[in-house]
Amino acid sequence: MIDPYTVPPRGVGEDVGEYVADAVRVVRESGLPNRTDAMFTSVEGDWDEVMDVVRRAVAAVEARAPRVSLVLKADIRPGIENGLTSKVDTVERYLAPGADESA
Repeated sequence: MIDPYTVPPRGVGEDVGEYVADAVRVVRESGLPNRTDAMFTSVEGDWDEVMDVVRRAVAAVEARAPRVSLVLKADIRPGIENGLTSKVDTVERYLAPGADESA
């Protein structure tokens, strides 16, 4: 399962980077494969592992913010591993100079 999520605090002003860092720290310390970009943090693992990490990331933000929003998306494909990298690698292969666009 790959789960991209965002957990922005509400009611703390526009500068939320410190709060988001608290949530990302939880994910990174989990040891699960993950990637953070400008909009989402994606974490990969089995259902229970991923949901536990997301729950703890929300709790980390909730501990300091009066309100928390959670946007959660999931790609549930049993038996698939390394989806975080393999999906991007596939797209990059198609974008490579000289790549056969019909492949």
